[in-house]
Amino acid sequence: MCAHPRTTPALAHRRAPQLLTIMSSSIAYLTTRTNFVQLSASIPITKQRNPDKVDAAEVFEANKKELVADLMVKAKQVEYLVQSLPAPEPEEQQATRLEALEQDMQRANQEYAVAVARAKALHTQISDVLRGILNHNELADEAPG
Repeated sequence: MCAHPRTTPALAHRRAPQLLTIMSSSIAYLTTRTNFVQLSASIPITKQRNPDKVDAAEVFEANKKELVADLMVKAKQVEYLVQSLPAPEPEEQQATRLEALEQDMQRANQEYAVAVARAKALHTQISDVLRGILNHNELADEAPG
């Protein structure tokens, strides 16, 4: 199966929870919108739901079929997304790529340290110049004149 260009792991991560939400909602519906049915003569029904909260049998069956269809569509979408994900990178390639990233990071850190040192040196120079100007102005103000 060919991967769709917009398929990403993030998309797959968003679709899986959607499937779980649909499944959860389906289970909630199936367990709350139907009445209890006796399955065994030895186990009596001891509880009944309020008739206003129970769907008619034909409505319940139609909704049940729709829920199953929705679940199937979402499951197929998730399956497609999983199959569309790129194959995992071999360990050797991962290690090589991580080493290159580590070297890039070290280089960037060195460049950052040099830039910070230069900024500190410039700050010191500017502070010295400003102090010199201030001192010169103070001396000029104090001079008899």
